[in-house]
Amino acid sequence: MEEPLVPLVPMSHTAHIRSHRKPRRNAPSLAMRAGVAGGVLSTLAVAAAAGSASAAEPVTQTMELPTLTADLATQVAQSADATQQTAANYELQAERDAAAAKAAKQAKADLADAKKKAEAKKKAEAARKAAAADAVSRSSARTVLSASASTSTNVAAPASGSVATVIAFLKAQVGDAYVMGGTGPNAWDCSGLVQAAFKQVGVDLPRVSQDQSVSGTPVSLSNVQVGDILYWGSAGSAYHVGVYIGNGQYLDAANPSKGVVIQDLSGYPATGAVRVL
Repeated sequence: MEEPLVPLVPMSHTAHIRSHRKPRRNAPSLAMRAGVAGGVLSTLAVAAAAGSASAAEPVTQTMELPTLTADLATQVAQSADATQQTAANYELQAERDAAAAKAAKQAKADLADAKKKAEAKKKAEAARKAAAADAVSRSSARTVLSASASTSTNVAAPASGSVATVIAFLKAQVGDAYVMGGTGPNAWDCSGLVQAAFKQVGVDLPRVSQDQSVSGTPVSLSNVQVGDILYWGSAGSAYHVGVYIGNGQYLDAANPSKGVVIQDLSGYPATGAVRVL
């Protein structure tokens, strides 16, 4: 049996060239490949987006927020320390200012007190010098006596005016201190003051009360005159002396509490008197 004849189709004159051949593609295969590729790309895009979201969230919560919180706490602590230190500095400065003001006030008070004391001392010295000058001016009328020895009981009387000199000297010492054994110029005991007063008119009296009580001429208290020496105790053993200044008063270096004062005989009557002027 003969095979049927297949008609021959004439070929293109360029069909034998490879580059001019058009490859045959299966449409379903291409569609499937495109679908696979699209799915892969979509999956990658979703994964990338999810990854980006996951990566962004921890940065905000676990890194940035703790860092900002720690910095803020440090700044707050530093600010509190600075405020406390400033307050302490102000308090310390206030204490220093108060101490300085108190010291200045005390120094001012001490200075004022020192000035007052210096002024009082200056006035006292001026009064003493004035009394001494007055005594010197009165000494021009003085008559030199032929005084006896310290144990003599007879003293010659000077010229008139000497009594006034003695009384003026005694009154100039009023307010001076009493000091046992004191002989001036600002502190006296009783016999030291009497001796210094009569020495202004050239009468040299013994130093102690016992001897002064027997110097000169004894007189009764009823006949006592200005300038007579008063004594307390027995003649020759007297324990205190003063000088009668008239009007029932006498002047003496009384004791440590009174000093040199003017007193009334009625308050402390004398035992006896002697006259040396």
